[in-house]
Amino acid sequence: MPMLPMLKTAAIGLFIFVLAAAASAQIPRGNIFVGYSFGRTNSVGRTVSLNGWEGSLEGKFLPWVGLVADFGAGYGTDNRTIPGCPLNCPFRGNSVRRYTYLFGPRLSISVGRLTPFAHFLIGAGHLNARGVSDTTFATAAGGGLDYRLIPGLAWRLQLDDVHTNFFSTGENRIRFSTGLTLRF
Repeated sequence: MPMLPMLKTAAIGLFIFVLAAAASAQIPRGNIFVGYSFGRTNSVGRTVSLNGWEGSLEGKFLPWVGLVADFGAGYGTDNRTIPGCPLNCPFRGNSVRRYTYLFGPRLSISVGRLTPFAHFLIGAGHLNARGVSDTTFATAAGGGLDYRLIPGLAWRLQLDDVHTNFFSTGENRIRFSTGLTLRF
């Protein structure tokens, strides 16, 4: 199964990241983000909207520089119609799923209650559309803003340009995410 090696690779990468973070006494802090994500992708020639989730773990090794492990999933439906079908019958249950496993540096600076950030992440993406799947190299360039609600808890708005090359077709798609950030 093509997805199993990707999950193993992501798990090993996350384990190494956490082990390195724990071994370094210089890390002043970090954060965990979990939230809703919206994006789009191509599904065999058609654009499909994806609703899903995104989660990330950041460990800082300088007050304004951190390393990020970012995982996301988006789910949608491609309801194509069958030409010549009575009443223009749509296909049913054609799910589209896109997963991303990204890692990289993040720059951030706190200004009062706000913490703007920018990052460049690289890794892999996996798409399953209408029973056909592909795994490819992926990147995400973007950033966002954390708004501190109370000490240790913030609300995040994030926007990324996610580049993939599924089925040998390059595409850049915007991914919007929002949710809670737990700071430690």
